[in-house]
Amino acid sequence: MASVSQRLQRRIERDFPAPGSAPSVIGMVAAISDSERIQAGVVLCARGDLHRLRDACALAELDWRDVLMGAGLAHEDWPSRLDAELGPTR
Repeated sequence: MASVSQRLQRRIERDFPAPGSAPSVIGMVAAISDSERIQAGVVLCARGDLHRLRDACALAELDWRDVLMGAGLAHEDWPSRLDAELGPTR
């Protein structure tokens, strides 16, 4: 099973603060893809809402490119957008 990056984990913990939510969300997101970009796209589309997260996961399984478009990560500036949303890689 895939995992998520530390910076994405921090974002998930911030966006889904309810007790016990973050580990569940991390598991769902990690199962979608090994790509941090796609995983982050799902989290960004969800905007902290579990129903939106499930919808974004379902969409990613159909066509991950749609998730990237919805999250603003589809264009060539995606690395800087990802850094702006999650913080720089270390």
